[in-house]
This record gives sequence, C-alpha cells and structure tokens, in this order.
Amino acid sequence: MPIPSLSVHPSPELATQAAADLLGGWLIQPGVRNVMLAAGNTPLGLYREIADRKLPLAHLNLFALDEYVGVPVEEPRNCANLIRRTAVEPWGVPGNQYFTVSSSESQALQSVLEHERRIEAAGGIDILVLGLGQNGHLGFNEPGSEKDSGARVLDLDPISIEANRQWFGGDYAPSRGATVGMRTILAARRIVILAYGDHKAVAARDLVQGPISSKCPASFLQSHPETSFFIDRQALAKMDPALLRLPG
Repeated sequence: MPIPSLSVHPSPELATQAAADLLGGWLIQPGVRNVMLAAGNTPLGLYREIADRKLPLAHLNLFALDEYVGVPVEEPRNCANLIRRTAVEPWGVPGNQYFTVSSSESQALQSVLEHERRIEAAGGIDILVLGLGQNGHLGFNEPGSEKDSGARVLDLDPISIEANRQWFGGDYAPSRGATVGMRTILAARRIVILAYGDHKAVAARDLVQGPISSKCPASFLQSHPETSFFIDRQALAKMDPALLRLPG
C-alpha cells in the first residue's frame, strides 16, 4: 500500500513554509474552489504563511472541518471563530463563502449533518488541510471511526479532552465534538496534513507505517491518492528508517 508523500524538515517553521509552497500553488489553480480547514494550533502558521503571500483567494468557499460541542458560539477560540480570524479574513474570502458547524449543544448535530450535505451539493472538497491528532484522530473522528463514517457528534477520548482543556486554558474542556466523517475527508481530492513534535511521533508512525485500521483513523490516508504529509524531525522519531523513502 503506498504511503503518503512525506516531507521531513528540521523544524516546524521550515515544514510550514514548505507546506505553504505546495498549498499556495494548489489554491490558485483553475477549478479549485472548495477548501476545508482544520482549527487548532498546528495549522495556524500555515494560514499565516498563505495570508502573507497575498494570493487571489476571494473565489474560494471555505468549510470548517469540525467544532467543539458545548463551547459558546461567540468564544473566539472555537473552530468557527478561529478559522474566520486566521484564514477567512486574512485570505480575503467573503464571509458568505465561509461555512461552519455550530458549537451549541442543541444545534451541533443538525448543523454538522447540514454541513456535510452542503459539501456534497457543492461537489466535494478540492483541498483539505488537516492536523494530526495525538491519538491518530482526524477532525474529531476518534479511534474506532470507520472509513465510511459520516458527519456526527461523538464522545471524545480522554487524551483529546485534555488537549481541549489545554487549548482553552482551563476555561472549557469539551468532551464532545461535531465533525464531518471519514468518508468526506477521504473523498477530498488533495490533502495536506501536518504533525510537529515528539508527542505526535506515534500517530505519525501509525499514519505512515502502521496497519490501516480504525484504531488510527489517520492510517486510512495510506490509501488516499494525493496526501502530502509535512512533519518535523521530532515527529519522525518513531518511524522505522528502513521503511522510509526520503530524499537525500
């Protein structure tokens, strides 16, 4: 089974610059319109790099990947508001071309189901930007998520809940998430995924070298025809060098 295209760099900053070189070229190609973005710490540098390049991106439709459930809709650190602040506005994408999932407990399920229907009606995702979860999750598709799973609200693993607590500085620790399913993720025509730091090393190894299994949802990317995986040296630490095909 082919592994994703793997691009290893000495630091997160250099990996992000390389990812921006690739992503920036993709975003301005004819026919590219629907782009899905992950929130969280890892891709923020990539979004800044794209903004700094002043590319003509007003034609894009941007879709959020997922959302915390139970966090106030107006909270600036939820996925919808973070992506709006770090990508939608800096990239010059009109607000009416940005689509999100509600973080309201009463609205999250209906919202994410409609979100996935809207994506399908728009013709699917041309480009998807992902971060790699420490336990191998993509979006909030936690271990156990099958490759044909659809949009849903689900309970999160303890490791994800702790990461959420840290992200919100202890103000919130969401235990549920709303996400598009693995089916929508794997249907994206091109994927960029990022992983930095030794705490991502096991998940990075399982993505590239592990068995394809719902135990590590990211491993399903092994069979995706155009996934580009950017990591730093720390995230490479657990991989078997004999199985890697790295330049130089």
